[in-house]
Amino acid sequence: MTFATATARTLVNPADALERACAHLLSLQSPDGWWKGELETNICMDAEDLLLREFLGIRTPAETAQAATWIRSQQHPDGGWAIAHGAPVDLSASVEGYAALRLAGDPANAAHMRRAREQILELGGLERSRVFTRIWLALFGLWSWQELPALPPEIILLPPWFPLNIYDFASWARQTIVPLTIVSAHRPKRPIAFSLHELWRGDASPRKRAAIHTWSGAFERLDSLLHRYERRPWRRLRQRSLQVATEWIVRRQEADGCWGGIQPPWVYSLMALHLLGYPLDHPIMKKGLEGLDRFAIIDDRGRRMEACQSPVWDTCLAALALLDGQVPGDHPALVRAAGWLMDQEIRHAGDWAVRRPNLQPSGWAFEFENDTYPDIDDTAEVILALRQIDHPDRDRRDQVIARARAWVLGMQCRDGGFAAFDVDNVRGLCREIPFCDFGEVIDPPSADVTAHVLEMLAAEGLAGEVRGVRARDWLLRAQEADGSWFGRWGVNHIYGCGAAVPALRRAGLSSDSAAIAAAVRWIEAHQNDDGGWGEDVRSYETPAWRGRGKSTASQTAWALLALLDGDSDAQSIERGIDYLIATQREDGGWDEEACTGTGFPSDFYIKYHMYRLYFPIMALGRFVRRD
Repeated sequence: MTFATATARTLVNPADALERACAHLLSLQSPDGWWKGELETNICMDAEDLLLREFLGIRTPAETAQAATWIRSQQHPDGGWAIAHGAPVDLSASVEGYAALRLAGDPANAAHMRRAREQILELGGLERSRVFTRIWLALFGLWSWQELPALPPEIILLPPWFPLNIYDFASWARQTIVPLTIVSAHRPKRPIAFSLHELWRGDASPRKRAAIHTWSGAFERLDSLLHRYERRPWRRLRQRSLQVATEWIVRRQEADGCWGGIQPPWVYSLMALHLLGYPLDHPIMKKGLEGLDRFAIIDDRGRRMEACQSPVWDTCLAALALLDGQVPGDHPALVRAAGWLMDQEIRHAGDWAVRRPNLQPSGWAFEFENDTYPDIDDTAEVILALRQIDHPDRDRRDQVIARARAWVLGMQCRDGGFAAFDVDNVRGLCREIPFCDFGEVIDPPSADVTAHVLEMLAAEGLAGEVRGVRARDWLLRAQEADGSWFGRWGVNHIYGCGAAVPALRRAGLSSDSAAIAAAVRWIEAHQNDDGGWGEDVRSYETPAWRGRGKSTASQTAWALLALLDGDSDAQSIERGIDYLIATQREDGGWDEEACTGTGFPSDFYIKYHMYRLYFPIMALGRFVRRD
C-alpha cells in the first residue's frame, strides 16, 4: 500500500495505533521472556558459509541448493549484488556471490552469471576486490597467497602496551585477525572444480608504491619484509605463536559454540582449528558447527545466514517501547523480560579487562552467548529498562543495576565519551595495515553510545556528577556543524539525533539551547513530503545523502523522538505521526525494506526486523503521553 492510498482513508487515532502496535509486540515475546527479530545482512554471509562448508568437506546438496536460491533472489537486475537494500552494486559482494553460485553448479554462461560477470568486470574485476574476498579465494587456489598482505601469527605475542598488538584492534577485528593468522601461516589450497579466470580484467597496471614517509608506504615495505620472513619463519617462534594463538581462540569459544556471537570470527576460528588438526568430531569443532547451524534461517525464499543474533538488544528495546506505550511496569511480559535480562548479566571478565583489570565485571552482550564481549550500549539500555520494571525481586534488580552502572562508568574513555566494547581503542594506525580493508577496525567513542549512556546516567540521577558532565560535554563537542550527530551504529545522522537530543534534554539542556535548536532545525529541514523521514546508507560516504532517503518507520520514529524532546514545531511532529499511522499494517506492525542498522559504516549494514516495530511504538507512546 502506498502512502497516497493510505492517506485516502480516515487516519486511526494515535492511541489506537499505539495499542495495536503494543499488542503485536507482546505477541512476539518468547515464553522465556526475550524478543528476537531476524538480523538480515547481505549475501556475503551466505556465500562464505558455503565456502566454509566446502573447505571443511561438509557441504551438502540441500544446503547448497537452498543457499543458492537465496543468493539468486538477491541479485540486482543489472547483475551484481549490493551490501544493503537500494545501495549500488558492490564489487566484493558480487565476486563472492558469483563464486558461491559457481560452487552450487551454476554455469558461467548462464544468463544471470553473464550479467554478474559483466558487472564485476565493469567495477574492476577480481583483482580490485577486497583483501578478505581474495583470502576466501586463496583457500581454493583461486588467488595466490603470495599476492595477499602478510598476516604472521607472531602478532599474538606482542604485549598490550606495544603498538599494533591485538588489543589495539576492536573486539570484532581482533577475533577475526587471530584465527586468520593461523590460516595465513598454513596457506591452504583445497581443490575446487572451477576457476574464476573469467573475472580477471588483466589490465591493471602495477601500483606505484606510496612514499616511504607515509604510513601507507611504510606498511607496504613492512609487508615486503614480512613476506620474506614467511618464506623461512623462525621455527621456534612460529611454533610458540601458533600455540598461543590456538589457546587464545579455544578460551574464547562461547557456550553455544560461537566466537564473539558473530559469523566472521566464528568461521575463521573453525578453519584455523581444522588446519591445526582438530577433527570435525572434536567437541570444540562439533559445538561450533552445531551453533553455526542455529544461525541459518530456512524458508520458502531459501537458506540465509544471520551474521549475528540480537536478543538482548531486542528485549531491552522492546521493554522500553512497551513502557513508553503505557504498558504498566508490573505487566507479566515485562516482568518475564526483566527476569530473563537479569539472568543474562555477565559476571566474569572479558577482553575489556586488559585495559580495566581492576573493574568488577558486569554488563550485557548483544547476543544469547557472548560473555567475552559485553557491550556498553546494550548495558545502558538494559539498565534503563530494568529501572522502570516492577520486578518482584527488587533487591536483586537493584543489585544488578548497581553492578552494571559501575561497570559502565568504569568503561568511560579518557575524552569523556563511550565506545561500544572497549576503552580508548583509538589507535588509528590500525586502519593503515594492508589487510584491514573489511570495515572499521577500531572502536572509538561514538555519539549514539555516549548518548545512551548519558540518558541512563540521567535516569539514575548521575548526569550532574563528574562523569555525567564529561559525557554530556563530549556529546556536545561531537555535534556536526549542520546540527546533526553521526550515527555509528544506525543509519545515520537521523539515528544520531534520535539518541543525542533525548539524552541531552534529560541531562538538563533546555529545548532552546543552541545544540537542541540546531538539531531540531536539521531534522525539520529533512522531513519528506509524505511526512516521514529516511536516510540512505550512502550518507556515510556522500554528505549530500545526509538525512535524505525514502521514508522508513524506524527512521521516522528516531526523528520524532528527537522532535518530541526538542519542543519542535507541532506540525512537523503531527505529520510524522500521521505517516506512522497511515503506513501501519493491520496487525499493528510496519513494513521496512531498508537497512537502518550499521555494522561498519560504508561496508556492512543490518536490517533489524524489529526496528520497524519497537521504535515507532516509542514515538507513538511519547506523543500520546505528551498530547
